Amino acid sequence: MSIFLHSLFIQTGLTVPFIFHTQIDYHIKEQNNEKMKEKSRNPATKKIARERIEVLFEQARQEFCAHPERSNRYVDIARKIAMRQRIRIDRELRRKFCHHCYSFLVPGRNMRVRVHRGNVVVTCHSCNKKTRYRLVKIHVQST
Repeated sequence: MSIFLHSLFIQTGLTVPFIFHTQIDYHIKEQNNEKMKEKSRNPATKKIARERIEVLFEQARQEFCAHPERSNRYVDIARKIAMRQRIRIDRELRRKFCHHCYSFLVPGRNMRVRVHRGNVVVTCHSCNKKTRYRLVKIHVQST
């Protein structure tokens, strides 16, 4: 079924038979792949992305008291940059947002921190989800 027939079905208000959905979707995906931008392989862009992510988390920390929803938006933007550039967010920054509702976390304000059996349990007050991290012990060498 051609795109012309598909648009004709839509204009007339008729439903498109299910058999033709996969062919249309394949054709549309094929067209989108031609337009899709190449992934940048330049390490400089990844470095710039990491810097921007750090700046966004710093701004989220500064803006949290006055505008918590804005800090959540900064976290969302930082996550999108990391996904687009295919880089990992650093561990310190990853622990500053909820992985369920993606809200910026500040101890005592919108999160609770407990230590339980060698784990740090972080509870988000926005979605009440618990995240557990392994408690890392620092070994001090005796001299």
